[in-house]
Amino acid sequence: MSTIRLTAAQAMVRWLSVQMTEEGERFIEGVWAIFGHGNVAGLGEALHGIGDALPTWRGQNEQGMAHTAIAYAKAKKRRRAHAITSSIGPGATNMVTAAALAHVNRLPVLLIPGDVFANRRPDPVLQQIEDFEDGSMSVNDCFRPVSKYFDRIVRPEQLLTALPRAMRTLTDPASCGPVTLAFCQDVQAEAYDYPESFFEPTTWYIRRPEPDQREVAHVVEMIRKAQKPVLICGGGVIYSEAEEALAQFATKHGIPVVETQAGKSALPQAHAMNYGAAGVDGSAAANQVCEAADLVLGVGTRFQDFTTGSWALFRNPSRSLVSINIQPYDAHKHGAASLVGDAKSSLERISEALGEYRSGSFDPKSRTDWLARVDAHCAAPEVDGGNVLPTDAQVIGAVQRVSTERTIAMCAAGTMPGALKLLWQPAQGGYHMEYGYSCMGYELAGAMGIKLALPDREVVCFVGDGSYMMMNSELATAAMRRIPFTVVLTDNRGYGCINRLQIACGGEEFNNMYKDCNVEEQPEIDFVAHASAMGVHAVKAKSISDLESQIITARGRDRPSVIVIDTDAVPGPGEGGGGFWWDVAVPEVGTSEKLNAARTEYVRNRDFQKLVN
Repeated sequence: MSTIRLTAAQAMVRWLSVQMTEEGERFIEGVWAIFGHGNVAGLGEALHGIGDALPTWRGQNEQGMAHTAIAYAKAKKRRRAHAITSSIGPGATNMVTAAALAHVNRLPVLLIPGDVFANRRPDPVLQQIEDFEDGSMSVNDCFRPVSKYFDRIVRPEQLLTALPRAMRTLTDPASCGPVTLAFCQDVQAEAYDYPESFFEPTTWYIRRPEPDQREVAHVVEMIRKAQKPVLICGGGVIYSEAEEALAQFATKHGIPVVETQAGKSALPQAHAMNYGAAGVDGSAAANQVCEAADLVLGVGTRFQDFTTGSWALFRNPSRSLVSINIQPYDAHKHGAASLVGDAKSSLERISEALGEYRSGSFDPKSRTDWLARVDAHCAAPEVDGGNVLPTDAQVIGAVQRVSTERTIAMCAAGTMPGALKLLWQPAQGGYHMEYGYSCMGYELAGAMGIKLALPDREVVCFVGDGSYMMMNSELATAAMRRIPFTVVLTDNRGYGCINRLQIACGGEEFNNMYKDCNVEEQPEIDFVAHASAMGVHAVKAKSISDLESQIITARGRDRPSVIVIDTDAVPGPGEGGGGFWWDVAVPEVGTSEKLNAARTEYVRNRDFQKLVN
């Protein structure tokens, strides 16, 4: 057997560089890296040596780099991914939040944090966490609960098994998620005689498992018996590339489709069977069909509480639940009749078995009425500019009016995710939301990842001032690399979304808006100057009409554009024809009347959860 002598780090990057997709591209397109003493001498040398065969990119923050990688993988429908390497210690733990985000959203990302010395000679090394009862523990064990596959490389030859296992996880649609390979820093530099055959190119196929015909038959029988079925479209529809299959299924069989955050834009909003978002941030049309439904057919969804109205949305006492999912864990939730399989294959098999069956129980007028309310709610204000601040809905309306078929609206946390899910009317594929983990700080790094994945699309990033302050440093990375996208930064001077929730739960305004914080002076942050200092084009929009003009102008730039606009912190997005209860526990006893009233309303809504299996 022919062998080649390489360090473990050199072997890792060489192997990753020849793991290919069906289309003949590298599955791991490249590696984001911030070097420190735990990876600079080992992986740093190896990445420099391999050059463009596995390119390396420099970011500003380990979590931000990982967010970029995750957004890239999401935009690529999990067909390609990035790797991220950090040093031991804080560089590694900076990535734990991103790992959790990828885990919740079932997205592939390869994390390679440096680790302690396997030989333990210099223990404790700089930044080493010492466990008094477990000598094998390091800070990287924080990644275990937020990784789909975790391994610690303490011998060079372990790569022969660890790397294929990692790729299996990254490319398996059922177990897809973050992989962590904690790489001991002395092992990175150790040499081993690896078989040359280990580095031969390998093609990884994304499986499309067919559903069991017995489960198909059972689901078909349930659909035929239903009087008012509804289909919930989750992110699995998009990852399966089942958009066209879904459109044909809904149209042929007359079953209305409602959307989750991850599934939004699988159908364009203009599609006659798209009733919009379901649940807490759902449309009036979608929630109406969900409340009345006697059969809820989930496709590629985790049934998160925002989608289900904390399981109080489906109020028909005879309601049954079907879950079509490639992951059995998700398919069996809440006593659902499960159908385990690929979303596209499953919809096609069910449709074939249904033949010419058509429900026709939906009310098309409820959809058109809701869309008319959205248009009115998002219309330009009668007084544009001056001392009258626009609402978030009016900001969304401005972007909508100048958007094209190539526009992707993206966001992550705060007010805008709920508002966009309810009000944004995308073309197919025109929506990207990280709401599984609802991670503030994902937005700017995520926008860069989407643009890297889909360079021919216009990416518009909605971000509030709170999320911008959480993480903005990757704007400098995007400026350095000339990656153009447009940021609409809405400044309501605090955490407006959670402030509204605080009030709705009977609480007092406290510690969310700057005016309600224990500070001597409210900050007046010049976001234009701040963004400009990182090398991007930044401007403050004077009005809604000015915002529209600035978005159009930004399309001609070769770097990010940040458009700041002051907004009204008070109104929420629910006035656009939607919204539903969310289970956020209200204190059982209190001294204020409004708290007691909120508790009474909470208990009333909670009683509807009894309908859940």
